[in-house]
Amino acid sequence: MGKKENLITGIDIGSHAVKICQLQKTGKGYKLLALGSMAIPPGSVEDGVLEEPDEVRKAIAALLKNLKIKNTKIGISISGYSVIVKKINLETMDDDSLAEYIKAEAEQYIPFDIDDVYLDFQKLPPRKEGSDQIEVMLVAAKKEVINDYLDMLHKLKLKTVLVDVDGFALENIWETTTDAPGNVALVDIGASKMNINIISDGVSVLARDIIVGSEQLTEQLANALEIEYEQAEQIKLGLVAAEEQREKIEEIFTRTCTQWVLEIKKAIDLYLANNPDKPLISLVLSGGGSKVTGLQEYIHKETGLPVIAFNPFQNMICDEKKFDREYLESIAPEMAIATGLAIRPAAF
Repeated sequence: MGKKENLITGIDIGSHAVKICQLQKTGKGYKLLALGSMAIPPGSVEDGVLEEPDEVRKAIAALLKNLKIKNTKIGISISGYSVIVKKINLETMDDDSLAEYIKAEAEQYIPFDIDDVYLDFQKLPPRKEGSDQIEVMLVAAKKEVINDYLDMLHKLKLKTVLVDVDGFALENIWETTTDAPGNVALVDIGASKMNINIISDGVSVLARDIIVGSEQLTEQLANALEIEYEQAEQIKLGLVAAEEQREKIEEIFTRTCTQWVLEIKKAIDLYLANNPDKPLISLVLSGGGSKVTGLQEYIHKETGLPVIAFNPFQNMICDEKKFDREYLESIAPEMAIATGLAIRPAAF
């Protein structure tokens, strides 16, 4: 059996909850060591920005303690207005020249002052042999926002060795754990944002964050039915029936979910316009919002694509005495990004 490899602890800080995952790489694949989720007070994180660091810090500390995680090397990911992901086409150049070019010319591609952001880039594999053009994925994140996270985590005596982007963490875990290659749309629906990442020939070709999420559905149900937020959340997930209000509930669902599906279809249409000979084979759904009752069927009906509920733990080694498979299946969609962070090696 191959040597075990230590990995970082993945911490996904959303607007509704903090999710933590710890894995181990073995000769037989990935083994699940720990995972958990804890809700944070509303407003603690807004559009990817840390508004109440103390509340988030308390939740992370409590989760790490409950899960008995000692590994202090961690990775987080970001999304929202403070991060820009852009694919650019450039003339072919060597790596050193590309680094110099990005440093000098990046400002023309991003809407922020260059001194206010952390920059990173990745050269993508060539799509045509012998092309004199290269594609580069450029990422810019606001220093102020990143530094707030790093300061908060430093106070917990955690060493942040990775800051990723939500869509890329999702892409990594999909490609690592699936046996089904092909062109797919990865759609992660969180409480306050939706991330769409379209993968073609193993490369991200379209990535975007949209500020819509399942929290708006809960709020609309609570207001329309004049009920508590928690009860509205249970109705949204199909855990509580409300037959007497069925018509009103269906109207709210249709109105809100139609908005989500329109955004998904817009991204798919843009992809197909540029890649007419590379149709998508499926749409992969993750995030807590993907558990909204009936959503999977609705997206399938509107897009015509097979819709897969993503379970990153499906092919992992799990101690049945420690992890109930039914529980894993229910929490899997919202753990996708944390798991995508947790597959990264700790050798930093």
